Amino acid sequence: MSSKHRRYDDDMAEPPPPHDAADEHVARWLPVLPDLDPDTEGAVTRAMLLTRHLRRTKERSLATSGLDRHEYDTLHRLAGRGGRAVPSELATDLGLAPASVTGRLDGLESRGFVRRTPSAVDRRRVDVELTEAGRAAWRQALGAVGHEEERLLGVLSKEERAQLSALLRRVMLAAESP
Repeated sequence: MSSKHRRYDDDMAEPPPPHDAADEHVARWLPVLPDLDPDTEGAVTRAMLLTRHLRRTKERSLATSGLDRHEYDTLHRLAGRGGRAVPSELATDLGLAPASVTGRLDGLESRGFVRRTPSAVDRRRVDVELTEAGRAAWRQALGAVGHEEERLLGVLSKEERAQLSALLRRVMLAAESP
């Protein structure tokens, strides 16, 4: 059998796993920092690189859909509240001052993406509703990002995705605790 068509049998060594950018990063830093834990550094680097990749995908998607990031974020938070919220709820969700949300809503309303109506329960308040045009714009931008997330995580089995999610939850709980 030629080496080109050689199979790996039980008595042969497994082929080395493919290398990614995080492996290159760890290999560069191990000689400089001999106490570096390659698994920790590799995991953190992969998380950062994956976040950067998804952020770039989102930016391309937003450019295609014609939404600015702040518009998408506002529509996304509003959709996450069932398509209806009060401005103070959106301000909390977005981590912004209420005046900043008012400016965002002005722009979204002028584009026909949201509608502000007097509250049925409190005359001093307004309710913000996602319009069909706003939902369509949000869904278009969301679709490209979701497709990429599915493509990336599609290399894992359902069980592996559940395991990854559980492991990341443990890490997030540590990050969120004081």
